Amino acid sequence: MIEAREISKSFADKKVLDNVSVLFKQGQTNLIIGQSGSGKTVLMKCLVGLYDADEGQVIYDGRSFTNMSNKQQMEIRQEVGMLFQGGALFDSKNVEENVMFPLSMFTQMTLEEKRERVNFCLKRVNLENVNKLLPSELSGGMVKRVAIARAISMNPKYLFCDEPNSGLDPRTAGVIDNLIKEITIEYNITTIINTHDMNSVLEIGDSIAYIFNGKLSWTGSNIDILHTENAELNDFIFSSELTRRLKIR
Repeated sequence: MIEAREISKSFADKKVLDNVSVLFKQGQTNLIIGQSGSGKTVLMKCLVGLYDADEGQVIYDGRSFTNMSNKQQMEIRQEVGMLFQGGALFDSKNVEENVMFPLSMFTQMTLEEKRERVNFCLKRVNLENVNKLLPSELSGGMVKRVAIARAISMNPKYLFCDEPNSGLDPRTAGVIDNLIKEITIEYNITTIINTHDMNSVLEIGDSIAYIFNGKLSWTGSNIDILHTENAELNDFIFSSELTRRLKIR
């Protein structure tokens, strides 16, 4: 579980987040949604420590990340898996080397142990016998699955996903959504997903936080969201063709 408690963040004279408090539950896919410029990306970066909040605290399972020393924060980060927009694989490293990278950086595993873990993670994302391929030889969906394998290689307690379906066709995006959902439940991870994809919201949104103009405007589930009376949220969700069709039904 991760809690954002009264988080505020400004850049120069512009307040991007204003007193945001939200709870992200363990074993669930927690989605942060909002229009471009709403503050959702800044919130995620505050949660993971890429930005320091001006006010408020970030709490990891009762541990105040905000008040920790750099060494203590580093220990928390070893419990975190990151899935970046676009996959962010190292172009010069093959699949095996990409997935192995966190293991080499943060563990004392032998090469044999690391390869065993890599193979386990690749199998879990339905990729086998691709160890020696370079990212340039992979499809967009395969790149995302390799990135997920790397993100779970350290057996994380917390998983952050930044626009995981960016650049993918709807069918492949659905595969990635389902995979993230399965892994979240299987390993009881606190998963936080930053997205504007309404297909993802409707399919895997266990818990959704809607950010509007830097403030928390609404929270609920993918069931609740289709019946919300929040005017700004309705404008946001029913702007997509999929949700317009659902509303008509």
